[in-house]
Amino acid sequence: MPTVTKNLIIINVLVFFGTLVAQRYGIDLTNYLGLHFFLASDFNPAQLITYMFMHGGFSHIFFNMFAVFMFGTVLERTWGPKRFLFYYIACGIGAGLIQEGVQYIKYIVDYSHYSQVDIGTGIIPMGEFLNMLTTVGASGAVYAILLAFGMLFPNNQLFIFPLPFPIKAKFFVIGYALIELYAGFANNPGDNVAHFAHLGGMIFGFILIMYWRKKSRNNGTYYN
Repeated sequence: MPTVTKNLIIINVLVFFGTLVAQRYGIDLTNYLGLHFFLASDFNPAQLITYMFMHGGFSHIFFNMFAVFMFGTVLERTWGPKRFLFYYIACGIGAGLIQEGVQYIKYIVDYSHYSQVDIGTGIIPMGEFLNMLTTVGASGAVYAILLAFGMLFPNNQLFIFPLPFPIKAKFFVIGYALIELYAGFANNPGDNVAHFAHLGGMIFGFILIMYWRKKSRNNGTYYN
């Protein structure tokens, strides 16, 4: 396994188990490392990086790291470790920025004129509610990795459970993007998935790849 891919997985796993251990001692690392809404008192700009190494459960980290292993390995070998790491971190930050923007729009539309919010289990002050808006996970960076794989190897055949037939990488990526777009606007109650962060990672990934392609062509080389 390439160095950056391996170390990203190791760091994520260590932080995940470290979070579980800290909980036993009454320490919630999500309050410190998760990405809070930028108007909340608990927000820290460094959280735009730290949040992508936090996860909300075993299935969350398992599927994210499985995707990093499956697709990140190929990208790192294609791009090299420096470009791959930059892409991963930049897209993770971009995903966080998009999530912050979406939360801000929702705040302006739904909550800005209230001083208290009813969260179902009780009424809490607005400041406390804003601190509850926390995002964790590497999914934004992972979706950027999926996008990159689909753009670099569009015709590669993938076997995706539960589909009984292979699907080209480009259709796989497009399908995932459409599902996330639909889920984001559907805004189903109880859905605590940051769908727009996933799309944000893909958007920043697309911009980066197109920039690198243009730069490579201007230099007289072809960038796949």
